[in-house]
Amino acid sequence: MDVKQLVADELEAARRRSLSLLEPLPDQDLCAQHSPLMSPLVWDLAHVGHYEELWLIRNLTGAPPTCELYDDVYDAFKHPRRERPSLPILGPTDARAFVTEVRARALDVLDAVELSTDLLHDAFVYGMVVQHEHQHDETMLATLQLRDTRYPRLEPPQPAGDPRVVGEVLVEGGPFVMGTDLEPWAYDNERPAHVVDVDAFWIDTAPVTNAAYAAFIDDGGYERSEWWTPEGWAWRNEAGLRHPEFWTRDGMGGWVRTRFGTPEALPVHEPVQHVCWFEADAYARWAGKRLPTEAEWEKAASWDPATHRKRRFPWGDEPPDDGQANVGQRRFGPDPVGSYPQGTSAFGCHQMIGDVWEWTASDFVGYPRFASFPYREYSEVFFGPSYKVLRGGSWATHPSAIRTTFRNWDYPIRRQIFAGFRCARDAARP
Repeated sequence: MDVKQLVADELEAARRRSLSLLEPLPDQDLCAQHSPLMSPLVWDLAHVGHYEELWLIRNLTGAPPTCELYDDVYDAFKHPRRERPSLPILGPTDARAFVTEVRARALDVLDAVELSTDLLHDAFVYGMVVQHEHQHDETMLATLQLRDTRYPRLEPPQPAGDPRVVGEVLVEGGPFVMGTDLEPWAYDNERPAHVVDVDAFWIDTAPVTNAAYAAFIDDGGYERSEWWTPEGWAWRNEAGLRHPEFWTRDGMGGWVRTRFGTPEALPVHEPVQHVCWFEADAYARWAGKRLPTEAEWEKAASWDPATHRKRRFPWGDEPPDDGQANVGQRRFGPDPVGSYPQGTSAFGCHQMIGDVWEWTASDFVGYPRFASFPYREYSEVFFGPSYKVLRGGSWATHPSAIRTTFRNWDYPIRRQIFAGFRCARDAARP
């Protein structure tokens, strides 16, 4: 397919997704702030339009902004989320008109540009905008999950899964290539490719399930400080943590989880989600294990020890299909462990792409010889011990915005994101 046609198709697919997520909601829901952790949904919609105008029109042609005020109102660094409802943001009708008008102009520019300069090489800037919109779609899904009312959704039947896949696999020690120089739409924090020597380790074949996490709770996991870091225990007490977000007791000793406003019996074989890093770390200690480093996670997900070659995805180089991973909001939640045997990594790890983001032990830092591109605010300003790395994407992550090298990051206290984890341990330990 022609590169420009591919870009146009990807832009249109992202926009259809954004608008379809918001279409079932009345205007008052779009304008409300459903949690101080999140923006009003209508802010997210206009923000993706402003970002598109900035990068695909103004930076490529020198055109003036549609409105200079938007450079302030829709700048995510100038205004934290809790402030955004008080800003003069566009209403739903005007926001939809704005993103439609920007898209028409951006496609006109696409017709005229030559995909040759640094910003346009391999259509990078277009890939950046496509991924940005899909990332905001996932953020909007997190907002929809935080609402008190039911969100209408149609889902295909859930796979049966296979709980027998739960266990560990040994990942041999030695060097592997971490990061990428080849992925055309990879962000700066995924670059450059570099060799990392990793000691042998064991890693869980599947993410930790709801059943396993419930056993941690039942064993007093939230009442015993010895499983928690000092910072984690302080946060557990300050926030009153007793279980994952959206869990409640059913009155008979079991659990109910609320998914997009609908209470459901807790599905025991699904990966646990809506746990913060501190909770994941405490569980791992209770289980006699630890969280994997992001180098360990990436090696287990991407390295083929038979060919000494890196894979774009755990199963190979082709993007995921319905038999390999639960991505792209096909269902509005994780699938049971063992649902995607065609998507296993060369080491035998299941569901390393999709279902739930996976917390790692690592702080978010730049790789050796890291260089910001095309702006510092995407990655570099977040480097340091305040943020922990997540890998693998979730059921809400679009296929164009995930790969084995993709790095997400967040504060270790965050639970509204679709995050779970798997554990690891040193090979030298029994």
